Amino acid sequence: MNLANKLTISRIVIAMIILLILLIPFEDFGIFIPSFYVMGKVLVDIRYLVAGFLFVIACVTDYLDGSIARKEKMTSDFGATLDAIADKILVNGVLIILAYQGFISIIVPIVIVLRDICVDALRVLSAKNKVIIKASKWGKVKTVFMMCGVSLLLFYNLPFEIWGIYVADLLVFIATILSVISAIFYFIHAKEYLKF
Repeated sequence: MNLANKLTISRIVIAMIILLILLIPFEDFGIFIPSFYVMGKVLVDIRYLVAGFLFVIACVTDYLDGSIARKEKMTSDFGATLDAIADKILVNGVLIILAYQGFISIIVPIVIVLRDICVDALRVLSAKNKVIIKASKWGKVKTVFMMCGVSLLLFYNLPFEIWGIYVADLLVFIATILSVISAIFYFIHAKEYLKF
């Protein structure tokens, strides 16, 4: 297994750890996670900070595995599929949990998950016709906005929260809009392979 795929698998493992950290009701097991106030204004739960640090590490592995695969010309169907799975577990899983816990609107994960389903279906249809639809610039920009926004959400939008500036929410909102735009571009590129 090449280095790029090892990084992708590490991202899947990190994503699963993040999901467990955010989902396990530690208090039910008698484990009390400390919380503290930042500047007397923002109550911070340590779990989210740990999840935030892990999320940032996972984002770095996403960048590195793509860079390494392109540089070393190690791209493969297996690696691309593994990368897509890792991204969906990481981002979609965290978005669903954040929506469930009230950090973001449920509309965000619904739009993102539906977009991913549609884009994956278009890619499958295109692949049947021996055509590979590469990620668009819109999709890549969406990913950057989403990863920055989710990272900030896990870090309680600090330091911006202290000043009442909702940067995390804005980044996630922009990423959601860009997600729809990138889906439209995928559809435009794949429409000749769609038979109605």
